[in-house]
Parts: sequence; C-alpha cells; structure tokens
Amino acid sequence: MSEKNEEGKRAARDRLVQQREREKALERRRRTLIVSTAVVGVLALAAVIGVIAANSGGKGEKATGEGPVVAPSGVTGKDGLAIPVGADRAPSTLTIWEDFRCPVCAQFENAFRDTIHQLESSGQLKVEYHLATIIDGNLGGSGSLDAANAAACAQNVGNFSAYHDVLYRNQPAETDDAFGKSSKLIELAGKVQGLDTPAFRSCVEDGTHNSWVQKSNTAFQNGGFQGTPTALLNGESIFPKKGNEPITVANLKKWVTEANKGKQPAKVTPSPTGS
Repeated sequence: MSEKNEEGKRAARDRLVQQREREKALERRRRTLIVSTAVVGVLALAAVIGVIAANSGGKGEKATGEGPVVAPSGVTGKDGLAIPVGADRAPSTLTIWEDFRCPVCAQFENAFRDTIHQLESSGQLKVEYHLATIIDGNLGGSGSLDAANAAACAQNVGNFSAYHDVLYRNQPAETDDAFGKSSKLIELAGKVQGLDTPAFRSCVEDGTHNSWVQKSNTAFQNGGFQGTPTALLNGESIFPKKGNEPITVANLKKWVTEANKGKQPAKVTPSPTGS
C-alpha cells in the first residue's frame, strides 16, 4: 500500500512540475525578451518576440478615446496615423510601431537612436512612427495613451522627435504608470526647448489627441503584428532580425545602404531638435 502511495505522490509531483513548466512557457511567450550587448561600439540585439495580448483598453483619469478624432498636424499614411520624421523624399522608409510604456521599445530606441538620427540627417532614411497602447491594456493605467497624446501634442509644434526621445530616455518601470500623470509629461516637456507652453499643457491635460491614439492602436491590433516594437524597413520586418541576420547597428546601416543602392539621398531641411 505504501508503494502505491509513493507512486501516487510522485505522479502528483510530476503533474505539478508539468503545470509549472506550462505556466512558465506561457509567460515566456507573452513577454518579449531582448538581450543587448555592446562590442567595440557595435550594439547587438537578440530578441525572442512573444505574442502580446490583443486587448488594450487602459482606464485613465482623462478621456480614454471617446469623442471626435483630432489628428496632430503633419501626419501621413493610411488614415493619417503615421508621424513622419526625416526628409519626405528619402529613398527608404523605416516604419516603427511603439508603446511609450513598453520596456523593449525603450531598449530598441536607446540602442538605435543615434544611428537612426544619423540616417535621417543624411537624407538616407525617413521614419514613420505609429503609436500603440498595449501596456495600458495588459497592466492597466493610462500612461501609454497619455504619453502618446503628449507626443502628438509635441508634433503640433514640430517637436515630436525630440520629445519622443526624452520620453524613452526617462521611461518609468513598466508597472509604474507615471506617464499617466499630466504633471510628469509636462515636466519632461521642459527638457525640450520651447515645448512647455500653455497650448502644449492644455493639449496634454485635455487629451486632445486621445481618440486619434486609440485609432492608431486599433490599426496596430488589426495589423497582425507580433508585438512592440515592430520595425519595418520598406515594408520588411527587421526586428529582431532580417532574414537570418540579427539587427545590429552595423547591420541596420548595411541594410539601408543596400536598399538605397543606386538612389540619391534626399535633401534635408533642418528641423528643431530641442533636446
């Protein structure tokens, strides 16, 4: 009888171990894991992309997307959901879908920011940013929505790129909904020359572009993307790799050079950097 009891206990322990392994596997699939290393100035990123929950409807203190859609100035693309940075006639376009609360987005931006800006300023690349609110939906809060609205407010006065960079440099922990506070977003605007104005403050506090941000997030959900960040060079996915090559600073430059072969870089008109 004791032998049967021991077998029963072992079977129960085995089932418990298997259940825990299944739960761990589900968690690994839900998260995006990224490893970043710097070697002789070349940063390599290796990532395992997980499927992020499709439902994202964070509840915040401000309006969460109801009401008329008010797009920020200068938006382009299908349904006017892309915020362009760089020369219009650049021979290649990098499309990026991001969430300001997404930690992997911050790692991507902090790793590739300088390279992307160099390619923009030399007329080789135009970037089209699309904003999503995935983390609000997964963890609650409204920081993804509110930060995206604030970035759209900055776009109205030509300071999107500088403010976008400030937000990622000062991103709170994923579970900290600090971006859900207008006071924090306005404080960070002080790091961008000329951005903290009464008009900007009103735009942030009123959630002027919330419905536009929610429309962008819906487009993300319907786009079949695996998660944020999503990066597409001329429509081809390059994150975490392009074909069999992982994304690195060197590879990104190489891919843009290859895509631009035989094409002239665009003439670049200086724009405010503000940071």
